[in-house]
Amino acid sequence: SRLCPPPLRARTRRRGRAMPPASTLPRRTPPGLMLLVLGVCAAAPGLHASEPITPTRLCAIMNRGGSSGIPAFAAPFAASSGPLAQPRVVARGPLAGARQRGGHVSGLSRRSGVHAAGGRGARMARMVLDKSEVQRDVRVEYATMEQTVGKTPLVRLVRMDPEGEKRGNVILCKLEGNNPAGSVKDRPALNMIVAAEQRGDIKPGDTLIEATSGNTGIALAMAAAIRGYKLILIMPENMTEERRATMRVYGAELVSVPKTGGMEMARDLAMQMEKEGKGMVLNQFGNFDNPDAHFASTGPEIWNDTNGRVTHFVSSMGTTGTIMGVSRYLKSKNPDVQVCGVTPEEGSSIPGIRRWPEAYLPTIFEKARVDRTIEVNQKDAEEFSRRLAREEGIFCGISSGGTVSAAIRLSQEVENATIVTIVCDRGDRYLSTGVF
Repeated sequence: SRLCPPPLRARTRRRGRAMPPASTLPRRTPPGLMLLVLGVCAAAPGLHASEPITPTRLCAIMNRGGSSGIPAFAAPFAASSGPLAQPRVVARGPLAGARQRGGHVSGLSRRSGVHAAGGRGARMARMVLDKSEVQRDVRVEYATMEQTVGKTPLVRLVRMDPEGEKRGNVILCKLEGNNPAGSVKDRPALNMIVAAEQRGDIKPGDTLIEATSGNTGIALAMAAAIRGYKLILIMPENMTEERRATMRVYGAELVSVPKTGGMEMARDLAMQMEKEGKGMVLNQFGNFDNPDAHFASTGPEIWNDTNGRVTHFVSSMGTTGTIMGVSRYLKSKNPDVQVCGVTPEEGSSIPGIRRWPEAYLPTIFEKARVDRTIEVNQKDAEEFSRRLAREEGIFCGISSGGTVSAAIRLSQEVENATIVTIVCDRGDRYLSTGVF
């Protein structure tokens, strides 16, 4: 008697199903109950006009409806179980003790007025009648910024390698510019800070120091902002203004060194500042949290996205964190995967790709993990960056142009190969260079 007014009898038929006219419902009928009655009757096959709609009858109808027993209009109460970027429904308050079964919130409130013996139908009646209570007791959790790092697209080149296609080859580009700070460096930057926190080396509020040519600095600036750190970045004075402006936006302090000193001078200054107690150097060149980030994320993504068909991996070599981590993972799955590192020709200056002097070679670099080195010149790197934008719609940086040119060159030498290359960043941070 607490659920329904005096028994109602269906007076009309619609598509062979009984439907009680809305006019027969008393004015005191709660709107939620009207929705429940009309929805169940419309969805219930075999309901005869002579059958009274009572609470017991209502619950029985709902319990036999469909494989899940839950009518379509109850779907908004279902808990989300999708990927990370989708909201997740978590019960709290009076519903905290309720079970979550089959993706739907279950459990009864003391205020519902519905006995547990009513089964699933009773539970659904409670959910409609006490919709406002459910809304108060359910919290929706969304992804944070750091949870959006990774899972970047892997796309096929369509127009730039026709000769390779004739040989049965496919070139796939992993678009790391789709990371939140715009480059492949988002992965190691976040991992270096989080891992250092977990070891107890740093804590929010501390000052971090890093020498960078651009992308790592931007990624660290974002990660430091997310995790609550101060950041000092040291870089050569010839780095683009777009990069510098982006770092400042994230709150980083910038220190420039002369162009002639390059990254070597920047690295030396960073270590000196650490000795003076001005902060802690993360040291992307010698920090194994750098390649570990790619072993844990980039490598598995490539393997899974190609269904294990990858035969060649081509990557530029700067800090060498990407090629070290991905090589370690791919070769653990298939030792026959060929790993090719890209370096600039003597005299070429390509942002993000280096020919390190022996004394400054990154300590994370293990030569045995690279099967072959391919040299590219600055002219080709810039030309292929422009071609990628105009022919494939991929707007990327100059190092990525060099890497794709190396991948296409490799495609002329092999057959039936699946070649994966890294597109490190976006082209918008190179507009002031005049390359485009």
